[in-house]
Amino acid sequence: MLRNRVSKLAAATAAGAMLMAAAACGGSDDKAETGASASSDAGATKGGKVGLAYDIGGRGDQSFNDAAAVGLDKAKGEFGMEAKELEASPGETDAQKEERLRLLASGGFNPIVAVGFAYSGSVKKVAAEFPDVKFAIVDDADATGPNISNLVFAEEQGSYLVGAAAALKSQKGNVGFIGGVKVPLIQKFEAGYVAGAKAVKPDIKIQVKYLSEPPEFTGFNDPAKGKTTAQGMLDAGADVVYQAAGGSGGGVFEAVKGANAMAIGVDSDQALTADKAVSDVIITSMLKKVDVAVYDFLKNYTANSLKGGETRYDLKAGGVDFSTTGGKVDDIKSQLDEYKNKIISGEITVSQTP
Repeated sequence: MLRNRVSKLAAATAAGAMLMAAAACGGSDDKAETGASASSDAGATKGGKVGLAYDIGGRGDQSFNDAAAVGLDKAKGEFGMEAKELEASPGETDAQKEERLRLLASGGFNPIVAVGFAYSGSVKKVAAEFPDVKFAIVDDADATGPNISNLVFAEEQGSYLVGAAAALKSQKGNVGFIGGVKVPLIQKFEAGYVAGAKAVKPDIKIQVKYLSEPPEFTGFNDPAKGKTTAQGMLDAGADVVYQAAGGSGGGVFEAVKGANAMAIGVDSDQALTADKAVSDVIITSMLKKVDVAVYDFLKNYTANSLKGGETRYDLKAGGVDFSTTGGKVDDIKSQLDEYKNKIISGEITVSQTP
């Protein structure tokens, strides 16, 4: 991601041109305006004009971004909202993210949802420029402001449950965790998974690998690396692998399929969303209900009842959970539900750090 100054400016210029074209192609309602008060007529459409900025992988990643898209689609259908969807590119700069948000805001889109912690600094900066526009950011609590809603999750709690499932299902006493990028957010998944697995089998072997580290974020969109990393774990004895790696997860599933092992999906119910050629190896998924959070935010916007600040979706709130599609965890569901109830009651506290 390190580039010289000239190439950075060139990339930002090119991205800005493409985003302006995207903002204009939807008709007269989408034409960009200038100034910080462009949201004054945003309610002209029945339910408002919502802008959604995806993380790397965008709609179609079968996981995190697709979950946000489900919430957007539900809101569009129920509230008659018009939407503009834009997508991040691998290796882009913060300036490019800012420009994406700025183009939406100046184009009359209000509210605006940024999907992913990578937008943190950009949301904070652009929201201050457009005080009349409501912003939401998924997975980040650091971007604060009177017009910013922070939609965050207890990933460690849901991951605890699938960690327990992995340990209960493993025949070898050896399981794996693959994170897309080694950042605090993804380490919450690791922490919960490891704690859940060890709660079942204290001496279980847990292999942990990350596909990239900041400032390199390609680990969220590198299926080939996901596949080779998973193959290494499987060769080292793992028979269950949990991936929290976005678009790289497809490669993990391919490796698991080839080894006749078991996989655990993330964010969406990936037994339903993953490629049919590999979906049968997914025994459960850690459900992170980004769709619910996005839908709630848009519903509250249309009802004029938005509140800025943090909303945390945990097990008690139904914001995280484990999936049962395919019946592969039916035999252990009662045990997983017992752990779930203990977390909700406070009997079990799950650490957010490994």
